[in-house]
Amino acid sequence: MTDTTCILSLDQGTTSSRAILFDSTGAARHTAQQEFAQHFPQDGWVEHDGEEIWQTTLSTAKNALAFASQHGLKIAAIGITNQRETTLVWERATGKPISRAIVWQDRRTASTCQELKQQGGGKLEKSIQAKTGLLLDPYFSATKIKWILDNVAGARAKAAAGELAFGTVDSFLIWRLTGGKVHASDATNASRTMLFNIHGQKWDTDILTLLDIPPAMLPEVLDCAADYGSSDKAVLGAAIPIAGVAGDQQAALMGQACFAAGMGKATFGTGAFMIVNTGGKALTSKNKLLTTIAYRLGGKVAYGVEGSIFIAGSGVQWLRDGLGVIGSAGETEGMAAGLESNHGIYIVPAFTGLGAPYWDAAARGGIFGITRDTQPAHLARAMLEAVCYQTQDLLAAMGRDGLAPTKLRVDGGMV
Repeated sequence: MTDTTCILSLDQGTTSSRAILFDSTGAARHTAQQEFAQHFPQDGWVEHDGEEIWQTTLSTAKNALAFASQHGLKIAAIGITNQRETTLVWERATGKPISRAIVWQDRRTASTCQELKQQGGGKLEKSIQAKTGLLLDPYFSATKIKWILDNVAGARAKAAAGELAFGTVDSFLIWRLTGGKVHASDATNASRTMLFNIHGQKWDTDILTLLDIPPAMLPEVLDCAADYGSSDKAVLGAAIPIAGVAGDQQAALMGQACFAAGMGKATFGTGAFMIVNTGGKALTSKNKLLTTIAYRLGGKVAYGVEGSIFIAGSGVQWLRDGLGVIGSAGETEGMAAGLESNHGIYIVPAFTGLGAPYWDAAARGGIFGITRDTQPAHLARAMLEAVCYQTQDLLAAMGRDGLAPTKLRVDGGMV
């Protein structure tokens, strides 16, 4: 690959879709980005329009390809990274989602998870954790799929007839890019569904039966670097190989070159996520951290331990869009730095419950210490400090497990 040959990287995130052209030196030659709507129809519910996810992805991809054409750049392959756990179910015949996508932050299935936790005196939850590495929580895709099948008219009958497909966002984009020819996902995204046995590297029939999810809905699971087919010429104007897929946090781990056991990264985006590579060993946390697939290359699995914070950059977004106390996210740095202290103001940003190490789906946010003297700058500082406090919670939990990272690299749009 020369400097004129690029990889088209599609980064489909929680609040925006991006397309980036990387050349052989690793330099980003061009970036296109589009935000899309966030839908909050009920308390604790978070949804995206699957068609808007697709259209913003397609638009940014075409923008990048137009730039490449204008500047004599060749596209060797497409790589996809995506917001994880977000759940889509679509018609195989049309590729159209049968409902809005249920986002990873969504907590609507909390009561379902609570009911499952009570089965067998807690044995079911332990069994699921042993197989999937995950806690029984509405964060993951499994109960989201069940909710769609139970609540969208005619969905169960269509699923039973093999007319519906499930996918996380990567799988949905692959389907659309290939014109419906490929239904696949990678091991990292599969490991976040709560349906995938991370030890046997296969969909777990017991959990599928438990939640009444037809196996025919599920994508084929491939390595992170694999043949995912090629884009349909009718879609992008060219048949470009799709050669790499990874969930956003695992992609960041690989992007930060954390390939040795003990190395970790913390990504601060919509949420904040810390993963430590544990190598070929799938270690189980005693402090409510998750065991996950860090990457799978050449059929060889590397595992990781992860802590998930639901609200980080989205808290700053709330200050901007919800309260209107800032005009842009970048303002918060100067506002916070202009104060000598936090003036006793603390924010617990449990807008959609609390993630690791608490896993309290019913928790809701709070602002403490407010006085008549409280100003927007105090809220900005408290929101930034809340991310720090939550990060310290993750580091402390990893330390108690003896898994604190030997090296910690930091990235993400909030940095």
